[in-house]
Amino acid sequence: MLPHDLCSKVQNAFRARHQKLVVNHNTQNLGILSILLRAGFISSITRGTIAGPDPAEFNLAKESERRIWADLKYRDDQPVLNNMELISKPSRRVFLELSGIRAICSGRRAGQVNPLGMGEVAMVRTQDREHEWLEAREALQLKIPGEVVCRAR
Repeated sequence: MLPHDLCSKVQNAFRARHQKLVVNHNTQNLGILSILLRAGFISSITRGTIAGPDPAEFNLAKESERRIWADLKYRDDQPVLNNMELISKPSRRVFLELSGIRAICSGRRAGQVNPLGMGEVAMVRTQDREHEWLEAREALQLKIPGEVVCRAR
């Protein structure tokens, strides 16, 4: 699944007021959903299968049947996540050095990327194997540049 598929799935699930979201299990989806979990946009992530969220079954399932189940979060019957959009597209990938990441985190524009607003997060894919997916502020703190894939608010 490509990042734009995940962005639209998450946004559509919130708009349709679903309680859970199910996506294919891969490192990209797990990385982006983990960032949304740490930022407070979703309440939990569980590995499972097509049948349901069950970590025990996940370990026994074939690769094609493995899924990530995310519990969506609402406050006062309104979705916590209002918008999730792609920044880096297949036709125009957006890589930022540390100075660019510092700029968007501190309220300044970096090239085509608008600054992050209050309560907004940006997902950064890095070349670091240990920290492949980071939120922009985490990437800045660890001094790791990368591709700014998407943002959520």
